[in-house]
Amino acid sequence: MSQDQLDARRQQILSGARACFARHGYEGATVRRLEEETALSRGAIFHHFRDKESLFLAVAQDDASAMVETVAEHGLVQVMRDLLAQAEVPDLAGWLGTQLEVSRRLRTDPAFADRWSTRSAAIASATRDRLARQRAAGTLRTDVPVDVLAQFLELAYQGLVLSLATGRSTTQLTGVLDLVETAVRRQPGSRPGAEPPA
Repeated sequence: MSQDQLDARRQQILSGARACFARHGYEGATVRRLEEETALSRGAIFHHFRDKESLFLAVAQDDASAMVETVAEHGLVQVMRDLLAQAEVPDLAGWLGTQLEVSRRLRTDPAFADRWSTRSAAIASATRDRLARQRAAGTLRTDVPVDVLAQFLELAYQGLVLSLATGRSTTQLTGVLDLVETAVRRQPGSRPGAEPPA
């Protein structure tokens, strides 16, 4: 197979595995189910990935990389809006399903939490970098340190994931995300160059 074909096959596996992990969770994503979702044999799947753990980590890392790109270009609130849009999909086959399973495994699997820490740090770094750029551009509030704003957004993100995981109504959540976005923006009439207190 050419490199393009190998890359396409890898993406096919990741896409099918993402849907399988989202629907069935890590434990429920049996090899048989992975074969069904990817439309490939176990040999083809595990030619690209050492084992199910490696496959799940690759799916989660792929989603985290896309998330970092979205954060860098549009901010963490856009990631939350994307998750909210995906919550309308009955099988949670996108980022949301992966995020729910990552959240569960972070609580229950210390080894996974260790491996995941670098991805988590990359998302946090992208969030802080974007906030710093917004502050320099004069669009971010200046009365609160960037690190505090970043933690606020991260907590809002985690709360959204938890809310969606419990199946609560999403009716008001667009308004909530509008409020979160407004909370970090510089308000009209505030001094754009004012620094937060030390």
